Amino acid sequence: MQTAQADALHPEARQPGSHSLIASDRVEGTPVRRVNGEKIGTIQRLMIDKLTGNVAYAVLSFGGFLGLGQKHAPIPWARLSYDPNLEAYHLEMSDEEMSKAPSVAAGEEFDWGDRSREIEIHEYHRVPPYWGAY
Repeated sequence: MQTAQADALHPEARQPGSHSLIASDRVEGTPVRRVNGEKIGTIQRLMIDKLTGNVAYAVLSFGGFLGLGQKHAPIPWARLSYDPNLEAYHLEMSDEEMSKAPSVAAGEEFDWGDRSREIEIHEYHRVPPYWGAY
């Protein structure tokens, strides 16, 4: 009975894909585009704060050709917005800004425990850090 009442109150909940939750493995590989639709790269992985459960970064894979010269840039989650029509995340950054953004070469390890690198990322992107004030 409760399910029928919930469906009557929220009919949109019955439509497949009409909710805002998504599995992390479905985000991986999602394109990241500029507002004009130009593809910047794809989301390689999500970095989740173990204590809060919040997404801290999307690691953006971009540049290169056939995997050569490719870079990975941690983008603060607050910088991205999802466009359901394009089935892609939006990020407003020029090619020049992307080339200067904190990143590592594909295959190179990023030290996620290095708070100074995280501060650099948040200062570059001009968004408050996910952990609060620093």
